[in-house]
Amino acid sequence: MKKIGTIDVICGPMFAGKTEELLRRVRRLEYAHKNVVLFKPQIDDRYEKSYVVSHNQNKALCVAIKDANEMFKYVKDDTDAVVIDEFQFLGDEAVDIALAFSRRGIRVILSGLDRDFRNEPFGNMPKIMSYADTVLKLTAICVKCGEPATCTQRIIDGHPASYNEPQILVGAKESYEARCATCHEIPGRKYKYE
Repeated sequence: MKKIGTIDVICGPMFAGKTEELLRRVRRLEYAHKNVVLFKPQIDDRYEKSYVVSHNQNKALCVAIKDANEMFKYVKDDTDAVVIDEFQFLGDEAVDIALAFSRRGIRVILSGLDRDFRNEPFGNMPKIMSYADTVLKLTAICVKCGEPATCTQRIIDGHPASYNEPQILVGAKESYEARCATCHEIPGRKYKYE
């Protein structure tokens, strides 16, 4: 009988430890002598181009890809696990590719922001989460009140970014904060039922 792989998703806001958890799982797989291929989108150039790097500066060598289709070049018949950081930056095609790897018996582990700075679903994450075998949703600590944070606050010149700012701005502590839903601010956002 053909073995089916799994899809495990790690999600949450910035500074919740998503990449730390991803790297922890990579180390466990390597300790178990599994053949692991680690990817990240090239757009994530915050720390180092050829490494997945957490905000705590833990890191692992990876393949930086411009397009999700490039993963096929690196995944071989003996690959046990495909691990992808910052999945939300890859297009919708990445979901179909992750599913294809799973059907080949490969374990797929990925992390990404489930919501953007506007607190809206981010890119392909809702779709891959619906296919996932497991979803681990992490929280951070709100920088304003200390409560569990589920939101990513973009900061521009010391103030919350407007709803109309572009969705993608790659950055770290200089551009983003973790906030709870109460402290999260979205100037210019119009809600349907308010």
